[in-house]
Amino acid sequence: MHTTSFKDFLMKEELLSKIASFDFEHPSEVQQQCLPISLLGLDILCQAKAGMGKTAVFVLTILNRFLEGNIKGENSVLILAHTRELAFQINKVFMSFAKGINVSTILIIGGEKEQDQINKIKNEKPNIIIGTPGRILHLVKKKELNLNNNQVFVIDECDKMLSALGKIIIYI
Repeated sequence: MHTTSFKDFLMKEELLSKIASFDFEHPSEVQQQCLPISLLGLDILCQAKAGMGKTAVFVLTILNRFLEGNIKGENSVLILAHTRELAFQINKVFMSFAKGINVSTILIIGGEKEQDQINKIKNEKPNIIIGTPGRILHLVKKKELNLNNNQVFVIDECDKMLSALGKIIIYI
């Protein structure tokens, strides 16, 4: 599918207005290929060079699905990043596009005060959790983070996250 404008995608008007306010008019090639599939709620695996718009694919899809009412509640989206820096970057993109949309994000990463993160989880009841695997797993094991309502799971730069595991053996 070749799209000439973001308006060609079936996204909510609030989101299209936000995209236009950033002077984004034409989707990148990866966005042209992945947005139609992800907007339908189908699973995707996307590979492209840095700076090609992959983060925008999942951010726009998730926000559009919230606006449509297809994703609801606290802790409904979990996004894993292999580094704190990537988690910060993803959160920044969400905050930019989500301004004026009734969704909240929280960063759950190592190197930050654990109790502050636990308090934010309990008090702010975030919709979208963005974090690093170690801290996320730690809080789940401590029963401070409940992922039972998870409806969307994103692994950003999964190749780097998997390579950090070392040798992977797959048995069929």
